[in-house]
Amino acid sequence: MTSQWIMRLAIGFSTAALLAGCGGGGGSGSSGGGGGTGFASLPAASTLAAKCVAPRSGMDPSTGTAFPDTQGTLLNEQNWLAAWSNDFYLWYNEVPYPTPSNYSTAISYFNALKTSSVTASGAAKDKFHFTYNTSVWQQLSSSGVQAGYGATWALVRATVPRSAVVAYTEPSTPATSAGAALARGASVLRVDGVDLVNDGTQAGVNVLNAGLFPASAGESHTFVIQDQGSATTRTITMVSANIISAPVQNVGTLAGGTVGYMLFNDHIASAEPALISAVTQLKNANVSDLVLDLRYNGGGYLVIASELAYMIAGPTRTSGKTFELLTFNAKHPSVDPITGSAITPTPFQSTAVGLSTTPAGTALPTLNLSRVFVLTGSETCSASESVINSLRGAGVEVIQIGSATCGKPYGFYPADNCGTTYFSIQFKGVNAAGFGDYTDGFAPQNGATTGLAANAVLPGCSIGEDFSHALGGASEVRVAAALQYRSNGSCPTPSGLAAAAKAKTPFTTDGELFKSPFLTNRILMR
Repeated sequence: MTSQWIMRLAIGFSTAALLAGCGGGGGSGSSGGGGGTGFASLPAASTLAAKCVAPRSGMDPSTGTAFPDTQGTLLNEQNWLAAWSNDFYLWYNEVPYPTPSNYSTAISYFNALKTSSVTASGAAKDKFHFTYNTSVWQQLSSSGVQAGYGATWALVRATVPRSAVVAYTEPSTPATSAGAALARGASVLRVDGVDLVNDGTQAGVNVLNAGLFPASAGESHTFVIQDQGSATTRTITMVSANIISAPVQNVGTLAGGTVGYMLFNDHIASAEPALISAVTQLKNANVSDLVLDLRYNGGGYLVIASELAYMIAGPTRTSGKTFELLTFNAKHPSVDPITGSAITPTPFQSTAVGLSTTPAGTALPTLNLSRVFVLTGSETCSASESVINSLRGAGVEVIQIGSATCGKPYGFYPADNCGTTYFSIQFKGVNAAGFGDYTDGFAPQNGATTGLAANAVLPGCSIGEDFSHALGGASEVRVAAALQYRSNGSCPTPSGLAAAAKAKTPFTTDGELFKSPFLTNRILMR
């Protein structure tokens, strides 16, 4: 993987995690002029592609054809990146032309090809610029496979005294085996002999990160665990494996069977049949409301979001309406520059596209709901936000329970060159009402909403994370808040991120999850 989490656990008070590109050295670089100076001298990106420092040989498993790579130089790869970015990057006119010789790898050069502008809140406008080794990307995007234990860790506090707990687990994985039996809320106290809570050394941090986030399958690491509600600790050993994500979990009913619930974690290909099965189950149960738990869903394939939104709203509310309209940079006002097709509104997807085991063209089941309760957190991002925005555009009431979402109305087409797949923001999406200005996220009306666009403030309740209860149960605080709001329109006292923001403290109870960049973005298929 050419993008990975660096310094997931920190020594002192600093950012919990930094997403960085790997694959070689490279200095910070400098710009050789502003306003795009230098780009004009480059030929079209298509003429520069596949000229590689290390050409691949053999067949591309994704296409069944030979790799197009030919022998080239680092400058060839850098020139392709510059020309490609200047043509397709959404904010191409905010990127100065970096001098290629100041960068020792293609990836370090790519990292300089983005805007430095900020949003109204002061956050970086482009927080989502990353790369992947192409073979790893192909495996992950099709099935969600990556090395791990099947436990998704939530880093509640990144600095001493640190706190890391289990957010959720994948079924039939090392984490849920009899020898480990990890469950939501279990705290990690030690990793391979190192004190997670209090160790303040760089060597200790390195051991902690290596154990919590194994680089490959087959690694053995030892953990001291304290289960939720237990006064004692236990020691377990887990061997990492290639984990296949189960994107839809805990499907069931609440409130005497009238309210459906599903935990939806990843917009990956295998989510298509899983969502169809879940909606069919809830439809057969005759639910009249739905609690859609997106708190850990950072995104993925946008077409999955379109299918899910259609299955919730049904044909009457979505017929003839836009799911999302994409807008590209000023160079491409009417034609999608990647596909070459005219830019037209994307409708709600009423049939399966056949990403996984469901045949393309299969009619999708529908719940035909006029409202939906969506559980959100700071990790709710991109394609998940598109579900929220598109449903609201179609007139479905979205009641938000939880914390503000990440704020990403943007997306991209992945682009492979010389074995690296590049992700550079190329478009912005708006709903049927023309709204897409949620760069600082959607937030419940009683939370921290200063600076947000009016249409980014939703009815609902700001409520912090609850690691002490299982996901999907009526006692879990976000589910309980949704049921309370459904019953009488009232909310519990705001907690978690909203309360922290109002108190001007950096500590929150949501925790930071560590997922691959594919699972935290909005991806279009060619």
